[in-house]
Parts: sequence; structure tokens; C-alpha cells
Amino acid sequence: MYHYQFIRKNRGKNYGIIATLCITAVLLFFVEYSGHGKAFRREAMRMLCQDVVAYCLPFFTYMDEPIKEKSIDEVLLCYVFPFLRQKQEVAAYQTQVESELSYEMILAMEAAAESYIDEETGELVGDAGIEELVPELFAEKENGQEDDGQAVQAVITGSLKGRTEKAVEYSREKLADFDYLIKNFYRVDKTTTITGEQLNASEMLAKNMTLTHDADSPQILIYHTHSQEGYADSVPGDATTTVVGVGDYLTQILEEEYGLNVIHHKGEYDVVTRDNAYSLAGPAIEQILTENPSIEVVIDLHRDGVGEETRLVTNIDGVDMAKIMFVNGLSRTTSAGNISYLYNPNLADNLAFSFQTQLTVSEYYPGLSRGIYLKGYRFNLHYCPKSLLVEVGAQTNTLQEAMNAMVPLADVLHKVVTGENKD
Repeated sequence: MYHYQFIRKNRGKNYGIIATLCITAVLLFFVEYSGHGKAFRREAMRMLCQDVVAYCLPFFTYMDEPIKEKSIDEVLLCYVFPFLRQKQEVAAYQTQVESELSYEMILAMEAAAESYIDEETGELVGDAGIEELVPELFAEKENGQEDDGQAVQAVITGSLKGRTEKAVEYSREKLADFDYLIKNFYRVDKTTTITGEQLNASEMLAKNMTLTHDADSPQILIYHTHSQEGYADSVPGDATTTVVGVGDYLTQILEEEYGLNVIHHKGEYDVVTRDNAYSLAGPAIEQILTENPSIEVVIDLHRDGVGEETRLVTNIDGVDMAKIMFVNGLSRTTSAGNISYLYNPNLADNLAFSFQTQLTVSEYYPGLSRGIYLKGYRFNLHYCPKSLLVEVGAQTNTLQEAMNAMVPLADVLHKVVTGENKD
């Protein structure tokens, strides 16, 4: 009864303050998030409404706790101020249980989850959903170079060939140690978990990743979920100077040097926004695989995003080249467990394929790969058992460095799909 009388006595002041705060909150919301995608704004508004229910309705009833010692202003701050802290609430959203999110939002977060660890600082440059929250971290920086209308011509180093001898050999006994395996080959994102049951080196190496038919029909598909990703000297509007051009060169090497039959799909799925790139690319990949059932290997070629001071470069046989990184989606988060609607029937094979490829890189070309990054999403890797998501350098690398890295990558892929890596 006290609470009811208290509210009635102060209702004029209460309603005025609440109305003012609500209007202010809505205005702040639109100012803060007007530049974001529809999926993100919708999810943020949903959270805003939840806050109204959680913080404002208790204010009108006050049946949950005594407020004799609280002034009306203290009560308002206690119940309404969190409603105004929407930016912090949304920032924390990325660590919430993904099973509560819409499928569309998961895909948007999936698209934003491709900036990883700064090689110099060891810090995460990006994380799930943070591209939407802090877009300036991911904005393409101007290089200070004027576009003269001429395409960048990457000069292919003819002397760079695939290696026939291992530079390093990893003990299979040590690989059986889960901690050793994680330390030397993986980076596990904080939002997900992995156990020795899934990362069993002996089982992953025992899987047969060789091609089952010859090159009379397509064997490999290369595509780009994010075709607009470019390099430090890429020419705006010229796809040959972006990650697509790098895909052209990888295709050329696999076909001309190793006699493999490759389809290079150049569909564009991130022109308007990256948010729906995976969902847009999915049907196209399904169609290609349906029309070409002989395809056994699917490679999604990307370019990473890092801090502007970071240079992902290594030197192999006297040639500077961009470092690469493999990515696996586990369809599982620490808080939610397995995400049922991101089920991947090919996860075990995906993990085996990336591990065999990573191990081969590490033994033949030490320093070329940054390892395998494990995230909580799926990244369209579920369409084919032998699927890879490969990051080739970053926006701070040159096109030449990215091109150069395709020579050892092609060699490693050939070794894995022909079984030479088991020799």
C-alpha cells in the first residue's frame, strides 16, 4: 500500500521524468545506430524494449523491493538509467546466448567475425558483432595514392616453386597431446570451446582427403563470400586487384602447374552490405555443387582485417608473401552450447581437412600460416566435407604479397588432395 501511495503522490513528477527520459533514449538510439544495418537495428530495438519492461514497469508497481529509503530521483536512476545505457548493453550483446538471436542476426555477426589477432600485440582486432558496434575499426583507410586508372599488375615470380622436402617435421606423438596441438596449430576464440574429442590429431590425419576422380570434370570450387576485400594498392573498381584476382592466380596455378580442374566463381555477395553475405552466397554455392557433383573441394578465399600498423608478411625462398590463416566454424558457443540451426554434418571432415592442410604448411613452409582460427559460427563450411575458409593477408598487404602466397598454398593443397602429405 505504501508503494501505491508513494507512486500516486509523485505521479506527476514521475510521469514527466519518465517521458523525458524515454524520448531522450529513443533519440539517442536513432543517433547512435542510424548507420547500422537493419538486422542490427532491429535486434538493438528489441533489447531496448526488453529494458523498458525490465526497468520501467517495476517502477510503476514497486512491489519487488521497499523504497522507503530511496528518493524518487534515486529510484528513477536505479530503474531507468540502465534503459539509457543502451550502447553498453548492446556492446555486451555479442557475448549473449546465440540461441536467443535471430538467424539473420547470427549471419550478420558471422560476416563481422573475420578480424582476428594482431600479430604484434596479440590482441583481438575484431570479434563477433563488433564491426557493427565499432565500424571505424573496419573502415577501409585511404592509402594516399591517387587512382591513375591503371590496374595494379602483380608480377608473378617465376622462380618460386613448390617445395619437395619438408623444412620441419612434427612428432606425431606430440601431436597426440591436446595442449600441444592447440598451442602450435590453433587459436580458439573466447566465444567458443573445443575438446580433444573433436581435435584428435590421429583421427584427423587418418581421414582420407584425397580426390576420388580425375580432372575430366570439376574437382575444386574457389569463391569469395566477401569479394570486395582489397589490398593496400588495390585499384577501386578493378576486381583483378582484389582477393578475386588472387583467386584467379590460385586457380591458374592449380590448373596449369598441377593439372587440377577448378571452377572460380566470382559472384558478388557483399556489394551493398556484408551483413547478409553468407546467406546470399549459400544458395549460389548449393547450385554450383548440384550442377557439378564431381566437386570435392570448396575454398572460400578472403582477406583479413588487422590494425593499420600490422604487416602480415613472411619471406620464403627470398620472396615476400602475405601470411595466410585457416578458419573453422564450430557451430557452438561457450554460453549456448551447440547451435542447432547452424548444424554442420561435415564438421569433423572440415576440421580434418584444415588440420592436414595446416600441418602440411607448417612442415613445408614454416611461418607462412598464422594457424587455424576456431570461431562459434559456421561460415558456409557445411556444404562440403573438404571445405576451407582461407584468409590471405590483410588490408595492409600489397597485392603482390598476396599473389606470391598462392604458390605455396597451391602446392600444399595439391599435396593434401593427392595424398603426398602422407608420404
